[in-house]
Amino acid sequence: MNFVPVTAISTPMIIIMIVTVVLAAALIFLIIWTNKQQEKANVAQQQLIDAAQPMTLLVIDKKRMKIKESNLPKVVIDNVPKRMRGSKVPIVKAKVGPQVRTFMCDADIFDSIPVKKEIRAMVGGIYIVSVKGIHGGSLNVKAQKLTFWQRLRRGVSGK
Repeated sequence: MNFVPVTAISTPMIIIMIVTVVLAAALIFLIIWTNKQQEKANVAQQQLIDAAQPMTLLVIDKKRMKIKESNLPKVVIDNVPKRMRGSKVPIVKAKVGPQVRTFMCDADIFDSIPVKKEIRAMVGGIYIVSVKGIHGGSLNVKAQKLTFWQRLRRGVSGK
């Protein structure tokens, strides 16, 4: 029995096929992994929204600060991954009743929070989930010029 090869494949062609298969497998793995991470993030966000309670806050100050410098409880700082401790997050310092507390919030909500005004917000723990309104006026969000990257994200996400 003689076997005759149908086509002779050269060594560079074999290497290219192997690399293509490995890259395709890596891409499939990456897509599956990002979908699972997105599902986890959606579940966590939904739990945060479900646990939120309405509060009246008198906003004293708001700024983007590093988590280490933000005066958040030590337990919160310890639970943040080490690589994220140096990143700046939106921090709101507000008076709730007789005590002054430090809150974190989403970047979109952060832009709509007025300083030195009383607001009605949904708060889940130390996280401001949404701002319902302010006393003595309406919520005015200033139209800011978008940066190149914000326009690019909006174009991709469709928002």
